[in-house]
Amino acid sequence: MRVLVQRVASARVTVAGETVGEIRPQSQGLLALVGVTHDDDDAKAQRMAEKLWQLRILDDEKSAGDIGAPILVVSQFTLYGNTAKGRRPTWNAAAPGAVAEPLVDAFAAALGRLGADVQTGVFGADMRVELVNDGPVTVLLEL
Repeated sequence: MRVLVQRVASARVTVAGETVGEIRPQSQGLLALVGVTHDDDDAKAQRMAEKLWQLRILDDEKSAGDIGAPILVVSQFTLYGNTAKGRRPTWNAAAPGAVAEPLVDAFAAALGRLGADVQTGVFGADMRVELVNDGPVTVLLEL
């Protein structure tokens, strides 16, 4: 599992012109783009949620858990794109939707159980993601 996390002042995701998930934190929040590969499972989704919740990338070395920062979770299979050969990425390392969707949901649910205010995109949809980076701070988490 890979999560590309960005510290944001705000973020939202729209599908067909309608906002489906949005965070407008008072200070800072996180946008988590989540990619799933073939050997990921519920336990890995839980560990990744804990890692993100405790990651100290907010002001004053605080974590989302420390300040209750909201998190927008968006599925992103392209995090497993391979560009080693040729000019066109391959997506072979990305898990198929039937495997990935429940694990993205499990990741978001695990964050919620930890106390996060979680918003999400729509798995498999053509999404528009808007964000205002804060920093910018962008970190790739991988388990």
